[in-house]
Amino acid sequence: MKRWIAYTAAVGAALFLVVLPVAAQDAPGFHQVLKEKFIEGSAFFMSWIAAAFVIGLAFCIERIIYLNLAEINTKRFTASVERALDEGDVDAAKDIARRTRGPVASIYYQGLMHIGQGVDVVEKSVVAYGGVQAGYLEKGCSWITLFIAMAPSLGFLGTVIGMVLSFDKIQQVGDISPAVVAGGMKVALITTIFGLIVALVLQLFYNYVLSKIESLTQEMEDASVTLLDMVIKYDLKYGR
Repeated sequence: MKRWIAYTAAVGAALFLVVLPVAAQDAPGFHQVLKEKFIEGSAFFMSWIAAAFVIGLAFCIERIIYLNLAEINTKRFTASVERALDEGDVDAAKDIARRTRGPVASIYYQGLMHIGQGVDVVEKSVVAYGGVQAGYLEKGCSWITLFIAMAPSLGFLGTVIGMVLSFDKIQQVGDISPAVVAGGMKVALITTIFGLIVALVLQLFYNYVLSKIESLTQEMEDASVTLLDMVIKYDLKYGR
C-alpha cells in the first residue's frame, strides 16, 4: 500500500509539472482554459480521447486494486501450512489455505486437495491451477493496451483531419496566410498533444500493473516449489 501511495504521488507530481506552466499564466481560469483547449481541439475527437482515458484508467485502477488485494504475507502463510502438515493435520492446512485470499493460497488449496495421491498428481494440479491464476492476474490488461494505442491514434487522426481542413481553406481562399491555416493547425496540434498525454499516463499505470503481475507470478512459482517440498516431507514422515 505504501508503494502504491508513493507511486500515485509521483504520477500526481508529474501531472502537476505538466500543467503548471499553463496554470501559472492564468491560475484563476485554468479550468476555463482547459475547457477552451478541449473545444478548440475538435469536440468530436477530444471526446473520444477523453473516453479512452477514462475507460483505460478505470481498467488500470481495477487491476491495481485486484493485484494489491491478491498480495499476502507469503512467508507467514507457508509457515502456517507447513506447521499444520508437520503435525499431520491436512484438514487444518486446507482450512488455512481456504481462509486466505490470493492466488498463492488458491494454488495451495488445490494442491492440498490431492495430497496423499502422490507428488506427481499434486504437481500437475499445482501447475494447471497456477496457469488459471496467472490468467486471472492478466485479465483486462489487453484492454489497457488497446486504449494506450487508441489515444494517440485518435490524436493523429485529428491531426490529419486538421491538416485537411487547412488545405480546404487554402483552396477556398487562394491564399497561404497564417490566418487561413491557423484554425486547422490548432486542431491538429491540440488533438495530438492530448492523445499523447493520455497514452503516456496510461502507460505509466500499465507498467505498474505489469510489475505487480510479475511479482505475484514469481511468488506463485516460489510458493509452488515450497508446497511440493512440504508434500514430499509429509509423505516421507507419515508414509501416505
